[in-house]
Parts: sequence; structure tokens; C-alpha cells
Amino acid sequence: MSLTTVVFFVLGLAALIFGAQMLVRGASKLALSFGISPLVVGLTVVAFGTSAPELAVSIQSAYSGQVDIALGNVVGSNILNVLLILGVSALITPLLVDRQLVRQEVPAMIGISLLLLALARDGEISRWNGALLFGLLAAYTVFVIVQSRRARKDAEEEAAQEEGGWDRQWWAQVALVAAGLALLVQGSNWLVEAAVTFARHLGISELVIGLTIVAAGTSMPEVATSVMAALRGQRDIAVGNVVGSNIFNILGVLGVSALVAPGGLPVSAAMLSFDLPVMTAVAVACLPIFFTGHLIARWEGAVFFGYYLAYTAYLVLAAQQHDALAEYGLVMKTFVLPLTALTLAIYALRHWRARKH
Repeated sequence: MSLTTVVFFVLGLAALIFGAQMLVRGASKLALSFGISPLVVGLTVVAFGTSAPELAVSIQSAYSGQVDIALGNVVGSNILNVLLILGVSALITPLLVDRQLVRQEVPAMIGISLLLLALARDGEISRWNGALLFGLLAAYTVFVIVQSRRARKDAEEEAAQEEGGWDRQWWAQVALVAAGLALLVQGSNWLVEAAVTFARHLGISELVIGLTIVAAGTSMPEVATSVMAALRGQRDIAVGNVVGSNIFNILGVLGVSALVAPGGLPVSAAMLSFDLPVMTAVAVACLPIFFTGHLIARWEGAVFFGYYLAYTAYLVLAAQQHDALAEYGLVMKTFVLPLTALTLAIYALRHWRARKH
């Protein structure tokens, strides 16, 4: 593995991060200038924009035939978004959860995750499946926009209060969007090529590379957005960004990737038996945690962060076919996971009874 490969990986990652930032900034200002509410901008433009690296990398991978990277990137990013990003953000400061997220967006994320698991049962995300997912994304976006019409006046007032300057000109905003897209395309090319080289050199499957290195790299915009939001006290943004990004990753990124892949996206047995169920379980685990007091406490953030470390350790052991893999998996499946699920269920039930009385 040459130094050039490492350089192109770093350059690709940097291009993805800066490209996403430019895209989010330009698209957000354009949306506000057209009277779209800040809520919709957060759930769509910002959340979708921070997922633009996943979109660029997965489309490039699917079109080039590296389907394991395309699928692993999405599944790994969704797991990382909840366990690592929310975990670290909650450790910084307890995160407030907007009631609309609990009532609407989190159930939508759970339902979409279950739908993906069902579609993958036959071992493939076909083009028809991709069309279905993308159609649901369009319907979801329209629904959110229609729902937010009452807040349109607030959006117009916010847009009017923005400071004047070169970045308020429509041509500057369009230029930011175009430049961001160009960086995303080029960065995805560099990152995918370097990731494939890493996998071949280290003897690790492209699926594991997609679930770990590529997923972590393309999730950097979400990491930066949520952690900075938590540090600045904008705790609802930290949560909304993650949930919106996870919805877009499945409906938009996987939907488009399945459409552009020559023969759809084959789903490996390992992905079907382990990674997809983990992603779905992580989505389901959000509901009781978000429901209890509409707050993610520090101890809950520590649980999320600990599970991400455990999940990554499992992937590393599996990639190396380590002797401890069987014992590690047995302990996780028969003790740690059931105990955590029972604790969350009891915690949620007690909170529900307290609220009822």
C-alpha cells in the first residue's frame, strides 16, 4: 500500500467534509429565502446535506460494482450516527428531544429500518426496491413541507433578519451548492478507490471497510454538526440531525444506489444475519430512551457509546477470524443485549406509569 493511497484517502475525506459544509450552507440559505420553515430546513436540507457524503460514496460504489461498500456505508453510518454521535453528544451535555421527533420522526426511522430488513430478506435490494425507497423519501419530504406551512411566516422573518452580504445573493448560494456537489463527487471517487485498496492490502472484506472506515469518514459532517450543536447548547439540533440523516440514508442513499447499480444491491449473508438486525435494533432502542422524559441522559449516552465500541470490536474480531469471536458473540447475545433491553423496558414502563399517575 503506497503513501499515495493514504494521501488520496485523506484528500477524499477532506473534500467530502468541506463539500457537505458548502452544500448545507448554500442550500439552507436558498431554502430560507424561499420561505421554507427552519424546521423543514433542519429535517431535510441540513440532515440530507450532512448525508451527502454517504450519497456520493454509495452511488459511486454501486455504479463501480463495489456493492458491499455501498450497503456497508449506509448501515455502518446509521449505527454510528445513533451509538457514537448521540452517545458522545449526550456525554457532553444531556440532550433534549423534541416531542415531534418522538411522535413522528423516530417511529418513521424505526419503520423504515424494519422495511429495509424485510426487503433484504431475499438477499438483494433490487431496482424496484430502490424505486420504492426513493418514492417514500419524496412522499416524506412533501409531507414535512406541507406540515410546516404554518411556520412559513417565521421562516420568512428569519430570512429577512439574516445579515446582508455576498452570501445572501442567489448566485452566491447557487455557486456554493455547485461547488459543494463538485467536491462531493471528486471526494467520493478518491475515498472509494483508496478504501478498496486498503481492503485488498489488509485482507479485509469491502463490507467491513464500508461498515467502519468509510462509514466513519462519511459521517464526519454529522459528527461535527451534532457535537458542535451540543457544545453550543442547541441540543435539539444534535438529535434531529441524526434522526433525519438516518431516514435519508435508507430512503435516499440506498434508494438511489439500488437504482444506479447494474443489478441492484446484493445483500451478503453476514449483512443480513448481523449488521442489518443491529441497525434495526439500534433504531428501536431510541424510542424508549427518547420517550423517557424527552431527554437523553449522560448514562444513556455512555450506554450508546459503549455499544458502539462493542460493535466495532466484533467487526474487528470477525475480520481477523479471531479465536475469541464465538465467546464474544455469545456473551453479547445471551447476556449484554438482553440485560440492556430489559433495563430499558423497565425504565420506560416506570416512567410511563409515573406520567399516567
